[in-house]
Amino acid sequence: MRVGIIGASGYVGGELLRILLNHKDVVVTFATSKQYKYEPIHRVHPNLRSVSDLKFSEPNLDKMTSGCDFVFVAAPHGSAVKYVPSLLESGLRIVDMSADFRLKDPQAYVHWYRLNHPNPELLKVATFGVPEIYSQEIKGARLVSNPGCMAITSILAIAPFAKSGVIDLEHIVVDAKIGSSGGGTKPTMGTHHSERYGVVRPYKPVDHRHTAEIEQEVSRLAGREVRISMTPHAVNIVRGILCTVHCFTERKLESAEVWRILRSFYQNAPFVRFVKDKKGLSRYPDPKILSGSNFCDIGFELDERLNRLLLLSSTDNLVKGAAGNGVQCMNLMLGYDERSGLEFPGLHPI
Repeated sequence: MRVGIIGASGYVGGELLRILLNHKDVVVTFATSKQYKYEPIHRVHPNLRSVSDLKFSEPNLDKMTSGCDFVFVAAPHGSAVKYVPSLLESGLRIVDMSADFRLKDPQAYVHWYRLNHPNPELLKVATFGVPEIYSQEIKGARLVSNPGCMAITSILAIAPFAKSGVIDLEHIVVDAKIGSSGGGTKPTMGTHHSERYGVVRPYKPVDHRHTAEIEQEVSRLAGREVRISMTPHAVNIVRGILCTVHCFTERKLESAEVWRILRSFYQNAPFVRFVKDKKGLSRYPDPKILSGSNFCDIGFELDERLNRLLLLSSTDNLVKGAAGNGVQCMNLMLGYDERSGLEFPGLHPI
């Protein structure tokens, strides 16, 4: 299967290349970049030296539609809408890595992105790309919208409990901590090494855009409108997310019931692992050991004094939070084994 990547010079594009170049069922035929056109991909992604002789090319839709069977769009938010309609019309199947098709309500884009969506009809067509929830829909989709990294990490923690009805849906608080790669390749004062190093810095403490995705998906599962409180923090790591989710239960829960809810919901989810150990250093989810892997690790504790269910969810923001999850969706769309190209377990120590 011939695969192209629009916007292949960013961090997500680099991870898509790394994974797809080692995928037994596909060949990467196009990797576009306006800034680095005609340069070998290893000039930007040095880990890919000698892995491929592919060069970046200009984003040419005619060449892409004739030379590809499947396309990943890893363009910045607000840019994917320029490519996706034409690619769909040509018959290609697409995973869009941007936020441009994640929200179902066009008016939500006005609030969260200050954008009047130019293709609101495609919002109904796009499938939200969480394989653990929408695997059947993804299999038949022509356009899949990959979730945001903090969004999918939070959704995977909350989803089983929102659907089961055991938590208070009026009070859900997400405290997210994310590494610097989540900010992309374009440097800013906040990503400058001397300003970023050593920090635990809250940013956009209310009204963060990923809140919209979490609310949308948790509301679908709960069958009613749900509001989520979310605050992200920039922390001194390159890769990784840890979401600490505070839920309050409608009644007293026992650990055995929490385990049953998790295992029932994720019984067919090869990339969700439960981490709640009684011994050792890694007793709870830790983004450090997930670097390069497509796993989402979920753990929990019960605060019986306050009827609080504390959920801990962790991913590599560039893999399960982005490129790896996108490839997982591609595998489902093309009828491949869901795990193809994604079984790397992560590194330890790192």
